[in-house]
Amino acid sequence: MPCHHNLESYLHAYTEMAGIVDDPKGPLFRTIGRGTQMLTRTPLPQANAYQMIRRRAAAADIATRVSNHTFRATGITAYLKNGGTLEKAAQMANHASTRTTQLYDRRSDEVTLDEVERVLI
Repeated sequence: MPCHHNLESYLHAYTEMAGIVDDPKGPLFRTIGRGTQMLTRTPLPQANAYQMIRRRAAAADIATRVSNHTFRATGITAYLKNGGTLEKAAQMANHASTRTTQLYDRRSDEVTLDEVERVLI
């Protein structure tokens, strides 16, 4: 599957800064060795990635509960808002069914100012 040009730039910068550009078969996200502060060849477990995201959100004063799937939902929603199809979104997300992809579609969660202005006080 093609990679968005911005993501491609970010991935190149990350692999260069992480010193893993010469290890294309190794895991992209890795653990840090105890006492060495160096990246290992051990893949970062999903639970550790989740905790890292939670720490970063807290440090940024983001009160909304976020997880790894928050990014998936954001990507799918942005793609659909920009005219993408549910079928292609499912394909990109590697979902067997568009019903699964619909669970990540957050377009209906938006409340516009026009909707708020309907409240008469």
